[in-house]
Amino acid sequence: MTGTRSTRNSLILLLILLLPAGLLCRAGEAAARQVYVYKDSSGVIHLTDAPTDPRYRPFRITGSLGRANLVGRRMDVSGFQRHIQSAARTHGLDPALIRAVIQTESAFDPYAVSLAGAKGLMQLMPVTAREMEVGDVFDPAENIRGGSRYLRYLLDRYGGDLKRALAAYNIGPERVAFQGALPNVDETRQYVQQVMEHYRRYKNGQ
Repeated sequence: MTGTRSTRNSLILLLILLLPAGLLCRAGEAAARQVYVYKDSSGVIHLTDAPTDPRYRPFRITGSLGRANLVGRRMDVSGFQRHIQSAARTHGLDPALIRAVIQTESAFDPYAVSLAGAKGLMQLMPVTAREMEVGDVFDPAENIRGGSRYLRYLLDRYGGDLKRALAAYNIGPERVAFQGALPNVDETRQYVQQVMEHYRRYKNGQ
C-alpha cells in the first residue's frame, strides 16, 4: 500500500466501489466494520471480511463512504537493505532471497501480525523468534537477522532444497518430508511459487 497520496486515494476509492454495501455500513451500527485487503504480485486486489492469508491488511470502514482509511504503518523499503545485506553475509544467503521472503511474508511491513500470531518483516512465530534469539520481532534488524538464520537452518536441514525449505518456512518443518514432493497444501504451494517469483525478479534487478 505504498505510493503517492493520489495513488492511495485512488485505491481507497476503488475499494469502496468494489465492496458490497453490507460491508460498508449499517444504519445505527456503533462499531466499525473490518474488512481486509491485499494486492498480489499481478496487481489484483483481494478483499475479504474473513482473512485466511497473512498477506491481508486491515482496511477500516468507519461507517461513512467518505471516511475510509487504510490502517497500518509502512517504512521506506530501502531502509531495510543494509540489514538484509548484513544477514545475507552472516548466514550465507542471497540478499535477493531474503527480500523475496520479506515481500511475500509481510510486503515489507515491519509491524505486520498474521492471524496465527507471526510478526514482523519475516513473520516469525513467537517460538521461532525465541529459538532464533530475537528480542524484538518488530525491530527490522532483529527480525531480518532471526528470519534469515531460520531460513539458513531450513536450507541446511533439507540439503539445500530451496523449495522444501520455503515450504517449511510457511507450514513448519515437521510437515515437510526430508525427501520427495512439496506438501499437498494449496496455500503452501502458492507461497513457494510466490517467493520464487519474487526471487527471480529481484535477482534480475527488477
